[in-house]
Amino acid sequence: MDNFTFYSPTYFVFGKETENQTGKYVKQFGGKKVLIHYGGGSVVRSGLLDRVKKSLDAEKIPYVELGGAEPNPKSGLVYKGIELARKEKIDFVLGVGGGSAIDSAKAIAFGALYDGDFWDFYKGKPVTEAVPVGCVLTLAGTGTEGSTDSVITNEDGMYKRCADGDCIRPKFAILNPELTTTLPPYQTASGIADIMAHSMERLFSKTKDVEITDRLLEAVLLTMVKEGRRVIKDPSNYEGRANIMWAGMIAHNNVTGVGRAQDWGTHHMENELSTTYGCSHGAGLAVLFPAWMEYAIQTEDVSRFVQFATRVFGCQMNFEDPKVTAMEGAIAFKNFMKELGLPTSISEIGGKEADIPTLAKNMFHEAPNHGNFIKLTPEIAQKIYKLAL
Repeated sequence: MDNFTFYSPTYFVFGKETENQTGKYVKQFGGKKVLIHYGGGSVVRSGLLDRVKKSLDAEKIPYVELGGAEPNPKSGLVYKGIELARKEKIDFVLGVGGGSAIDSAKAIAFGALYDGDFWDFYKGKPVTEAVPVGCVLTLAGTGTEGSTDSVITNEDGMYKRCADGDCIRPKFAILNPELTTTLPPYQTASGIADIMAHSMERLFSKTKDVEITDRLLEAVLLTMVKEGRRVIKDPSNYEGRANIMWAGMIAHNNVTGVGRAQDWGTHHMENELSTTYGCSHGAGLAVLFPAWMEYAIQTEDVSRFVQFATRVFGCQMNFEDPKVTAMEGAIAFKNFMKELGLPTSISEIGGKEADIPTLAKNMFHEAPNHGNFIKLTPEIAQKIYKLAL
């Protein structure tokens, strides 16, 4: 196990009707004037936004609102939020919604304190200062409610990149699984795929003797297989939703990833799919991960893939040819994505082979390093895209 540091200060408030306590926690963490950032749609229709505002009113905390967050959040709305936060002298940003609203809220929080272009942080500048952030989560999947990450698409060139810093872990996160029960099945499935991908990016590692995190990662994956089937069949099942929501946080606050090398090449490849074709991030990962595994099984040590196949999907070990077992695991994952109703090929999300050189080119624009288990090059990325076609 490699040396590591780990710091995860988020205060989690989990369970039914917990959104009614939002104002209490904003006050607890020092918020005196709040920017509420949300998408709209179901957050408004369900009454969630009104309940959040009522809780702030009860604590006599003033607020301003910025709606309009959308899947694969864009830079334009972040710039608008930064301007509003400065104008209104905001000292707390509250994201209400799924990962997109929360990622955008994080960007506003550090952009408001920075004299330059907030996009500098998405080009590699470390985030070291931000207005405090809190969140009310409505979609399990991204893990942003407990992570150091924010992913935004720059509309000048449509490049999707990640910024990172401990200061943008939310001060608190309200997690009410009831808020996810009305999600369309496709969104639920996309979130499950994202949770599994966060675990797989960490599981497929060349670091030896990391049994504890191996087992934690496998526990998350096994939970997704069990509970994914349960909530797709019965969307109102609170217990299944609760397990998925907490697994989403566990999968990406990095408690499962410490002490081991991580990959993230597939995530970086997926950024191009969701930017180009407008698919959900989880759907793009469902498309790419089987292809990435197929390529890796042919070029790398297969022991990790055999472990994944046998421990997560119960495949039988082929001692004469372990690659057979490894591929059975990749196929089992792909079939599970299909079972959830997700696409498993680029053509299903509107892609064509002619697009592949551009996908690879854009992936490496101002971002030369991708992957760890496999060190990706533009040529290797194109091969994997073609396997996923």
